[in-house]
Amino acid sequence: MARDQSTREPCEGERASGTACGGRGDLALPQGRELKWLRIAIGLVAGTMIYNIAEAIIATVSGQKAHSIALFGFGLDSLIECAAAAVMLWHLFAQIRGVDGEELEQKQKIVRRFIGGTFIALAIYILIDAGWTWWKAETPEHSPIGIALAAASLIVMPAISIAKLRAARELGSSALRAEAKETLVCSYLSFALLLGLLANALIGWWWADSLAALLMVPWLIKEGSEGLRGDACCDED
Repeated sequence: MARDQSTREPCEGERASGTACGGRGDLALPQGRELKWLRIAIGLVAGTMIYNIAEAIIATVSGQKAHSIALFGFGLDSLIECAAAAVMLWHLFAQIRGVDGEELEQKQKIVRRFIGGTFIALAIYILIDAGWTWWKAETPEHSPIGIALAAASLIVMPAISIAKLRAARELGSSALRAEAKETLVCSYLSFALLLGLLANALIGWWWADSLAALLMVPWLIKEGSEGLRGDACCDED
């Protein structure tokens, strides 16, 4: 009697590649340590989305009330990060379904390129926001809520990013590594926003947050360009 293929044990190397031996179309689902880290990664990315949605609402509403372009723009940046996290979730769920190695690599390239595009979008946003802020030369009102939000994000986002980078190493996922780097961008922007809001509130330096954010533009363009090309250099920590 022929052995039931649905209950067969995967051969050596099959789980790593996601393909069945002998060129069969059977797919090996992730198991053990790989499945554990995939679930952790999904939880981290989903948590990032939830936090960014709350961050976007608070920042845009507070920024509009305080007439703070930087704070309002910080909320728009959170929406961009939500889009990147959504694409990353799509990729992770495909991986947990056990897609074959070639298809998984194609999905990783799509995710890297999408996230690369969001890096470029962030760079463009920062340039426009800083230019508009300096051209208007308007001193925004003080925003205690904005200061509290920036301080909270400065604590939360680095922790999430470090956890994502760990998961990316365990899974060997360049796409997750790229998304984790975008979370680091949020950490930097949180720091710049906090400095700017405090400088404005304490000593009237309305331009400080825009200057700090501009220093990030060269790195954003570099990472974004590499992501759009799908370069292997993007995969390094």
